[in-house]
Amino acid sequence: MVRVPFRGRAARIGAAVDDEEIRALVAGEASAAAAETEMPPAPQPDPTGAAFFDVDNTMMMGASIFWFARGLAAREYFTGRDVASFVWQQAKFRIAGRESSVDMHTVRDNALAFVAGRSVQEISTAGEEIYDELMADRIWPGTRMLAQQHLDAGQRVWLVTATPVELAKVIAHRLGLTGALGTVAEVVDGRYTGRLVGEMMHGESKAQAVRALADREGLDLSRCTAYSDSTNDLPMLSLVGTAVAVNPDSELRAIARSRGWTVKDFRTGRKAARIGVPTVGAAALSGGVVGGLVALRRRNRWPF
Repeated sequence: MVRVPFRGRAARIGAAVDDEEIRALVAGEASAAAAETEMPPAPQPDPTGAAFFDVDNTMMMGASIFWFARGLAAREYFTGRDVASFVWQQAKFRIAGRESSVDMHTVRDNALAFVAGRSVQEISTAGEEIYDELMADRIWPGTRMLAQQHLDAGQRVWLVTATPVELAKVIAHRLGLTGALGTVAEVVDGRYTGRLVGEMMHGESKAQAVRALADREGLDLSRCTAYSDSTNDLPMLSLVGTAVAVNPDSELRAIARSRGWTVKDFRTGRKAARIGVPTVGAAALSGGVVGGLVALRRRNRWPF
């Protein structure tokens, strides 16, 4: 577990790099430092090739952090109002992709505040239970098969996600993957402080994490593959030799076609309706879900 690394790093990087870039670099290196690295058993291991998978809507249906928050709410870690505030911040972050500095700082500072003072072991154990209860049945079989193909070829496979690294590791273990790069929380004496190390694992931070891990593990990024559903992950997708759009949003679908990237869509039934949904509509839907959760909480009827 990372213990507030990289203090004083900004001065060494130089004045030309702004605060956001520094945070992305710190977050990326912290996530890479926390990643587990296990070579999968294979007849002919491929030590320089690897695959990187986004989680939300790529490996899993929906947002992993929402299901995590829902599971913690069922365990009375926080109130219905806290759920509504947290989910709304995540929805804004997910839908818009680019936020104002105030929004970004709010998401960063509040993302793990609800576990401040709790032990890492406690949250990791809760993550295992919540995965089994709410997430296991939401893994896309098609994406899971893609990951397995890389493992069968002797390559290592990492998840790369904005969700807390402890939960990301649980998901990776349950799926038999190598490990995970996720948002790293500051820990002192085995307990969370409620602050993050650098930035959330989002956008440029994902690319920094993948680059740092590649340097550490001797990976050849030109031989690596990245998978995502969102244009938010363009920095990571553009970093590797092969990019694959999985269940893509309309913008990423268009970019993938223009760049000759492979597109995989494992959605059925509602696929056509979900592709190209306006952000206003998505925001309204998110607001409706949040409102319903809060209303149920107020009536003491959580559907957990």
